[in-house]
Amino acid sequence: MNSTFSDIYSKIKKFIKEREWEKFHNPKDMAEAIVIEASELLELFLWKDPAAIQKMLKEKQYETEIREEVADILIYTLQLVDLMGYDIKEIVEEKMKKNERKYPVAKAKGNSRKYTNL
Repeated sequence: MNSTFSDIYSKIKKFIKEREWEKFHNPKDMAEAIVIEASELLELFLWKDPAAIQKMLKEKQYETEIREEVADILIYTLQLVDLMGYDIKEIVEEKMKKNERKYPVAKAKGNSRKYTNL
């Protein structure tokens, strides 16, 4: 992990260790936690049209809630990456290379279709 992720992850690991929560953390539960937190983020946008979302994003209460859910998702994701022994930089770079092949600029620019429909 680069220094930013390393610093953040050191704080996360310290927090977990102080509470003796390591025994509860395994890849399955971390994956479930990511999905649950992502659902909580999505719930903030539920039933809102684009205009309502733009208005909502200007309200401090929603900004705080969104930031907290995003942080939870990232925290659990970093824990999963660590549990699996993955290098986050490496896996993101590999995926970006794959995405570049699947979504070449000439076909994907300004287009929201899935790569199978380009």
